[in-house]
Amino acid sequence: MQLKDFIKRQGLFKNMKKTAKINKKLLIYSFATVFAFAAIGSFFTSSGINSWYGEMNKPAITPPNWFFPIIWTSLYALMGISLYWIFDKGIKKNFLAIALFIIQLFLNALWCFLFFGLKEFLFGLICIVFLWFAILASAIEFMRIDKRSAYLLFPYLAWVLLATILNFMFILANP
Repeated sequence: MQLKDFIKRQGLFKNMKKTAKINKKLLIYSFATVFAFAAIGSFFTSSGINSWYGEMNKPAITPPNWFFPIIWTSLYALMGISLYWIFDKGIKKNFLAIALFIIQLFLNALWCFLFFGLKEFLFGLICIVFLWFAILASAIEFMRIDKRSAYLLFPYLAWVLLATILNFMFILANP
């Protein structure tokens, strides 16, 4: 018995399309949207990390500085794919999901501005709590449209939860 016959008899992959057509314009628009907000946040983050941040007391669980660009690039790539799948299901009919997603992107950039740009750690904490709930709202709305899109937001949700804890601990360590 060949593997192909076994898979066919078991009905594995029967619901999968033979080829997935990718809308290149939507894909580019999705990644451009996500990485535009990433660039804004990165501007404030890098200016803070390269100046005052190194001198501050950091919680013991703070990852090393080299780790942040890796994790954020990965998270933004997942967000770009997630947004693409939602765009691909129809922009007008999924306006609420897309609006929630844009709001969380804005809050993410705002947190970078507050925390790294202005050194307003308490306002940063307030912002990041709203950010976490905005990501959760996006994931819930995405789940209704395309479960894969929601699943791709879960690592982001977990990372922002860690960042929220770090932000709180940062306030305690730097009164």
